[in-house]
Amino acid sequence: QVQLVESGGGSVQAGGSLRLSCTASGSVGLFAAMGWYRQAPGEQRELVARIFAGDSPNYSDSVKGRFTVTRVNGQNTVYLQMNRLKPEDTAVYYCNAVELRRPGAFDHWGQGTQVTVSS
Repeated sequence: QVQLVESGGGSVQAGGSLRLSCTASGSVGLFAAMGWYRQAPGEQRELVARIFAGDSPNYSDSVKGRFTVTRVNGQNTVYLQMNRLKPEDTAVYYCNAVELRRPGAFDHWGQGTQVTVSS
């Protein structure tokens, strides 16, 4: 059984930084994509940043220039460096991984890690 294990959430003041990590455990091949979503109270889950194998990362407009997603080459490990954090970045952040299962794909999710930014 595949699990995504996240770490690195916490509380920080506006303008500060946090780094999230996510590593897959269990027997699985290389994921086609890995990234991060977030969900604030009363809101829908939204994409923050994602990186496909062999491609450039993509970001939501709200985090461009502040967040950086990186993936370790050839491994199912992904990081999210979050700089110049704002109170509106407060949410539960979820690691996501896409596994190709022909003819389609399957999404794996982490348990979520809380990020709280105070003003």
